[in-house]
Amino acid sequence: MPIKTMDYVRLPLAEVLDEADAIAADANTLFGHLNAQQINWKPSADRWSVAQCLEHLITINRKYYPQFDQIIKGEKKTTLWQRMPVLPSLFGRMMVKALSPNFNQKLKAPEIARPSRGTIDPQIVNRFVEHQSELMAKFRAMERLDLAKIIITSPFVKALTYSVLDTGRLLVAHERRHFAQAQRVMETVGFPK
Repeated sequence: MPIKTMDYVRLPLAEVLDEADAIAADANTLFGHLNAQQINWKPSADRWSVAQCLEHLITINRKYYPQFDQIIKGEKKTTLWQRMPVLPSLFGRMMVKALSPNFNQKLKAPEIARPSRGTIDPQIVNRFVEHQSELMAKFRAMERLDLAKIIITSPFVKALTYSVLDTGRLLVAHERRHFAQAQRVMETVGFPK
């Protein structure tokens, strides 16, 4: 099953939510049947397994939770850097494009978002699906707000600011990127059958 690609830069929130639901369903379809050996198999020492891709996505997404929770509670304070005109929309588009599945340049994950090197329980698929529901619940709790105008700071690069709407776009694009990576792992010669 090929992973679909789309123009994530322009997705409205409703389509971000739909895409996130589709990603959760695809996780079960694509990876739910894998056993411990298959889900942890790596094509080489420097490449990730399917399980590591999923663990990485959970780790990355959770780094945004403190800011989302502040917004949901009405406690978010906008910093001077977040008020800079033009930069958040420029950074948002740039990040969405860079994390999309059709962006061919390999990117290095931030140290705090790298997956564990050990064996990961095959339940990682279920944990990812549950996490996806949790993540989208946070977006649904904010959907009454104008998420294109609420600016947050990247938890990884403090100089990067972008809207919460762009954050949703980049998260689903990033998930599709790693789903494509995980599928390539499963198609690699030597993958356990």
